[in-house]
Amino acid sequence: MPTDNQGNSYEYKSSGTNSQGNHYCSRDYGSGASNSNSYHYSNSNGSYYYSNPNGSTYHNNGQGGSNYTPPPNSGGKK
Repeated sequence: MPTDNQGNSYEYKSSGTNSQGNHYCSRDYGSGASNSNSYHYSNSNGSYYYSNPNGSTYHNNGQGGSNYTPPPNSGGKK
């Protein structure tokens, strides 16, 4: 089973690229994760979005703007 850069094991659910060149990947981290069905996508315009297994999210608009939402119950720590 592969692991991510945090050492968490996961299984691939699906991935692909659509006709506009936008890529997505969905992973199953199992029932122990806050967000077991996490995913990310990256768009041909340079923007990308991550929905992480700890419940946090990160969005980058490809133009220098970004937004991070911390995991639930983290007290707002990044």
